[in-house]
Amino acid sequence: SAGVLSADVFARYCRLRGYNAIYICGTDEYGTATETKALEEKCSPKEICDKYHVIHDEVYKWFDIKFDKFGRTSAPEQTEVCQAIFHKLMENKWLTENTMQQLYCDTCERFLADRLVEGKCPTEGCNYEAARGDQCENCSKLLNPTELIDPKCKVCKNAPRIRDTDHLFLELPLLSDKLVNYINNTSVAGMWSQNAIQATNAWLKEGLKQRCITRDLKWGVPVPHEKYKDKVFYVWFDAPIGYISITASYTPDWEKWWKDPDNVELFQFMGKDNVPFHTVMFPSTLLGTGENWTMMKTISVTEYLNYEAG
Repeated sequence: SAGVLSADVFARYCRLRGYNAIYICGTDEYGTATETKALEEKCSPKEICDKYHVIHDEVYKWFDIKFDKFGRTSAPEQTEVCQAIFHKLMENKWLTENTMQQLYCDTCERFLADRLVEGKCPTEGCNYEAARGDQCENCSKLLNPTELIDPKCKVCKNAPRIRDTDHLFLELPLLSDKLVNYINNTSVAGMWSQNAIQATNAWLKEGLKQRCITRDLKWGVPVPHEKYKDKVFYVWFDAPIGYISITASYTPDWEKWWKDPDNVELFQFMGKDNVPFHTVMFPSTLLGTGENWTMMKTISVTEYLNYEAG
């Protein structure tokens, strides 16, 4: 969990200075990684999350990390906040419907979202054999499952086929003016770390594309929309919202923190692979609601820690 130590040091500094500070963290529990692990361990996603939440919690206690609240994205507050944000984005017309092609496993009778599929990385010069459907661990490139070369279902190892499925997309291109304005001002005012600025600029340079925010999964925040009621939100749409919902599970006064940008400063700490979700996706989501959210001011990004040459 990159960033936890840095954040803890900063939280201690704030408390020593007498600032009214709150230090929030939690386990990000939804998505295909959990479903895959649950299949491997032959139990339900909830059981997996219950098991690992305790392990994480004990590790942080052992490290003497002092969160004000170490929560979970599977809490009921997450569903409430997430769905409320979704309704606002719908109202403000920042979401569009689109048919996309997705890999479908006939043996398992399900669509293979993200980590439920593995194959060869299509990026030139990489060719990593075990790239996941959402990202190649080797070259860090974000992928779509259909781009993988020679894909295989992670569960039954059979080759999937391509099928059409409808999804909802966040219109990042239409939000880009608001977003770029936020990034230009805040990256300077908030003294973003250089690696955060580089990763963000790389995304902007490639040109913002519509971003799918729904998944054909069971484990996640349900989409409150008649047509999509069998789908859940994409984990990276809901995970950063977890900061808000975990604050809500800590205090009923959560809006005094999250909807008071004039009096609250938000500092975030993380590993370098998570940058675009916090500097592009999450801010775009909040900006799209048209509400007065406390936006991230400073982001501090840790490089990978190599351990025994891995």
